[in-house]
Amino acid sequence: MALHGTLVGSMATATLIRGADLVAAPWKNGGGVTREVAAFPEGAGLDAFVWRVSIADVAQAGPFSRFAGIDRTLVLLSGAGMLLDETDDAGTHAVNTLALIQPLDIAEFAGEAQIDARLVDGATRDFNLMVRRGAAVGETEVWRGATQRTVSADVVLLFCASGSVSVTLGGDAQPRALEPGDTLRIGTPNTLSCTVKGAGALLAISIRYT
Repeated sequence: MALHGTLVGSMATATLIRGADLVAAPWKNGGGVTREVAAFPEGAGLDAFVWRVSIADVAQAGPFSRFAGIDRTLVLLSGAGMLLDETDDAGTHAVNTLALIQPLDIAEFAGEAQIDARLVDGATRDFNLMVRRGAAVGETEVWRGATQRTVSADVVLLFCASGSVSVTLGGDAQPRALEPGDTLRIGTPNTLSCTVKGAGALLAISIRYT
């Protein structure tokens, strides 16, 4: 269950989403399992979201689901990695290969591309950002260890990818503790300061509506 949003600054709110509360569901093509972290509009189906963030468990090689008009970002969270082969329309020749080998490697590709995944050595867990082209744009950064940043977007999500961290927003006196798999969703963070402590790593996702 997500904790209720709290006021952290002028018009900015924060909601803590616990990874342990995420619900598993089959992929669009039935080839794996996904856990939705957050989406907009809330409760939107796979054909109607403006953006969607999820965690996927990939146990075997095979094709990715295709999403026309969607820009995708994939980040390796755990496992030995995967190679993403983009093939031609006939599916016979690879035209590009994206490699996710080290934890927190990032790959970006169009959702309508024909992608076949090859696992390097066993199952992987991946972070997935999908943004509807023309409605929003998304940017993903990796924050490692203690840091101080300023965030500014329509929505910012801080996903704890590894380790334990505490995040203090704006003038808040109370830091928020994040464990692996937890996400802090920040709404309308207009130039909001963000202080991170701990030895973990965060994925910082900034989404702007167009």
